[in-house]
Amino acid sequence: QVQLLESGGGLVQAGGSLRLSCAASKSIDSMNNMGWYRQAPGSQLERVAVITSDGRSNYAESVKGRFSISREKAKNTVYLQMNSLKPEDTAVYTCNAVSWDPKTYWGQGTQVTVSS
Repeated sequence: QVQLLESGGGLVQAGGSLRLSCAASKSIDSMNNMGWYRQAPGSQLERVAVITSDGRSNYAESVKGRFSISREKAKNTVYLQMNSLKPEDTAVYTCNAVSWDPKTYWGQGTQVTVSS
């Protein structure tokens, strides 16, 4: 079992930045990939960004050029740097991890609110 703990959400004005963190209870080397998803009220769950075990990343079209996913293996932590935030980025952001078994794990989510 792997626990994922997110932090870093909050309220920010449009154009601002936030960095989300996802700390895993086990080595992230045991994960095939890790990523961030988001869900706004009344909307479907959207995959925002994923980073694979070999460091490759991909992004939703809506965040390309503004968001960046990275990892710090020594801290078993994955980050989502969000720049140039827009009101439409408002959502609950949840960390996801897929192990090699494979098993899927989810964090509790953190609220990001962007005011116009």
